[in-house]
Amino acid sequence: MPDAAGELAVDRTPPRKQTVVTTTMTFDLFDMAGFIGVLLIVIAYLLLQLDRLPSSALSFSLLNAAGSLLIMLSLVFKFNVSAFLIEAFWFLISLIGLSKWLAARKRLRIKAEERTMTQEK
Repeated sequence: MPDAAGELAVDRTPPRKQTVVTTTMTFDLFDMAGFIGVLLIVIAYLLLQLDRLPSSALSFSLLNAAGSLLIMLSLVFKFNVSAFLIEAFWFLISLIGLSKWLAARKRLRIKAEERTMTQEK
């Protein structure tokens, strides 16, 4: 930097020691829960895209619900509000799929009972 006379001044102060900060990654039990949750959701989506699992299947909704619950469990220990919100909505939407599956199953059971009753008469 130039001094008052316009000449360059040399900084002769000794250099500071540099501090190196290292962090280690830990993989706790709640991290494992989140990892498994992600795998469940990805597997459900992959099977859906490969036409191996219809979105109306019970297993599709169960995979998504279980996955989102495991991710939310992991977020309790390392909270992130936006991630928690998306997983809460993912879980609630999975519950809609589960309720639709249960309603369809009940309708099928009622129809089967009606057929049995009409055949007995």
